[in-house]
Amino acid sequence: MSKSSIANPIRQVPRGSSLPQHVAVIMDGNGRWATQRRLPRIAGHSKGVKRVRELVSACGDKGIKYLTLFAFSSENWRRPKLEVKSLIELFVSALDEELKKLHENNIKFRVIGHIDRFGKDAVRRIKNAEALTRDNERLVLTIAANYGGRWDIAQACAELARRAQEGKIEADAITPEMIEASLSMHDAPDPDLFIRTGGEQRVSNFLLWQLAYTELYFAPILWPDFDRSQFDLALDSYTARQRRFGLTGEQIEATRQA
Repeated sequence: MSKSSIANPIRQVPRGSSLPQHVAVIMDGNGRWATQRRLPRIAGHSKGVKRVRELVSACGDKGIKYLTLFAFSSENWRRPKLEVKSLIELFVSALDEELKKLHENNIKFRVIGHIDRFGKDAVRRIKNAEALTRDNERLVLTIAANYGGRWDIAQACAELARRAQEGKIEADAITPEMIEASLSMHDAPDPDLFIRTGGEQRVSNFLLWQLAYTELYFAPILWPDFDRSQFDLALDSYTARQRRFGLTGEQIEATRQA
């Protein structure tokens, strides 16, 4: 999918009711799931890791090429310190446990976000995992950690400002495509389908630029209960929609028949 699609939206129009190429997910409700069962909140996050494993497998089986998961937002640092510490430890331990399987299944692993705050050991493990799986092609699994959509856009603009200051580009010549090329997800197509579990209906500073034309799906079910059947419901909702990207329904149909 061309990243110049902002200027030419007709290039994004999917043909027929095909499955999404890129699915982005906010995995909400882990803590509430645990609280409802009188368990520590981290127990919900541990259960959520199992659902991540299941979703990765489902995407691979269905031929979905990109899966992006919001694991830890830049706002999550406001949570109780013990929970934040446990979340980081869970992330690192899950990576260690799953890395071999990801590599064997030809899955590329990458992390976007300002990860330095997680500590040198966590950064080292993340970088090693990215290096090991760099050439895998079946599925690109992206984890957004210490990530925020506003931060992403700001750092892209700062990069372009530096280039303008150095005389490499003209400030007045900056285009949306140039900003997009400087974002964390510059090497992936924009999400086709956004899923949020847990009943909340907002995007919470996740991929703000990239979600401009994404189909949104909000599930009332909590993330630890979001199994393959729930994922299939989200996909059914997606395939039943007509994505127009500012065009008319007649234009879409003409494009599909061409």
